[in-house]
Amino acid sequence: MKAIGKHLTIDMYGCTFDSLNNLDFIKTIMLAAVKEANMTLLDLSCHKFEPQGLTVLALLAESHMSIHTYPELGYAAVDVFTCGDHSRPDKAVSLLKSFLKPEKTKTTNIMRGDFGSQKDMKPRIKVSIAPLRRVRNTSAKVWSFLRNK
Repeated sequence: MKAIGKHLTIDMYGCTFDSLNNLDFIKTIMLAAVKEANMTLLDLSCHKFEPQGLTVLALLAESHMSIHTYPELGYAAVDVFTCGDHSRPDKAVSLLKSFLKPEKTKTTNIMRGDFGSQKDMKPRIKVSIAPLRRVRNTSAKVWSFLRNK
């Protein structure tokens, strides 16, 4: 079965306190990201926490996009989940990065609903433990031989 959705999770580190604590700014860039990614906005829900931080959730016809900010840490957690082929979640992420200007990001791409047909979230390099076991066994034999002499 083909995957039914793409889910991007983005950790953004080193963002400025002011940008992460400004609700109007975050709402504006979320709306711009929705438009840029060719997604359909159904509803936008926001909450500002005290003394700082906020959450903005965009309910989309394609699924959802959210941002949770931790201004005191310079950190933002972003989720973009879309179903179908006509939206471009990568463009939404690029726009958010360009406005928040993180020093460092970590992006995880999850193919939702693939039921194991794709190699999503699996290591790309297979590591075999056998060579390490041979080295360990060889060194044990050498030490045993040296002790007996």
